[in-house]
Amino acid sequence: MKFEHKTVLVTGAASGFGEATARRFAAEGARVVIVDLDADKARAVADSIGAGRALGVRADVSVRTDIDAAIDATIEAFGVPDIVVNNAGYTHRNGPLLDVDEATFDRVFAVNVKAIYNMVQSVVPKMRDNGGGVMLNVGSVAGIRPRPGLTWYNASKGAANTLSKSLAVELAPWKIRVNAICPVMGVTGMLEDFMGMPDTPENRQKYLGSIPLGRFCEPGDVAEAALYLAGADYITGVSLPVDGGRTI
Repeated sequence: MKFEHKTVLVTGAASGFGEATARRFAAEGARVVIVDLDADKARAVADSIGAGRALGVRADVSVRTDIDAAIDATIEAFGVPDIVVNNAGYTHRNGPLLDVDEATFDRVFAVNVKAIYNMVQSVVPKMRDNGGGVMLNVGSVAGIRPRPGLTWYNASKGAANTLSKSLAVELAPWKIRVNAICPVMGVTGMLEDFMGMPDTPENRQKYLGSIPLGRFCEPGDVAEAALYLAGADYITGVSLPVDGGRTI
């Protein structure tokens, strides 16, 4: 198993892309830390993976002290993380940009951008002193080819994509690779917010027409991309579309 003896921390891992990613790494032998705002769900996912192989930790990724506590808990249980997946995300509902209030804007940037800052500040010194590591940031095709109606979300994911490139250059001397995974709209709890309308077959079809492979991104698609990038030792600074051809 390729990731045996590796420690992988995934944020937003109690459901959706994050849960699938954590389970995929666990299936490859890794010890995984399930970080999520919902403590009960995080622990439930960890329990289902198995004692001694997974840990559930509650954290708000926008709060530095929460991230520090999650890193400390990881080190105590499994050692310094070898791989960190910044997956937790938040969006405003699809609609006119002037309708998004300031509190929602702040939360979008706190979860999608500031959380990366928090994680870098907390874990990078430990990765550096441990000989290196991998950071994967879940950006979005929204930061590459934005759709109207999600302007502030698009901007936050553009920041995440660009951050990943800049981090890759600056952290390379410490043997820390950084890449961005950029999914298209996915079948997750935020699907209706992304569409801005009820999740019906008819409404889904309006969006599927722009995806050449004809389906939304599934959690397993992101998990496979994360597994690939985590193991690709000479790849850093890429923003990998996982989008069925959406950005072509």
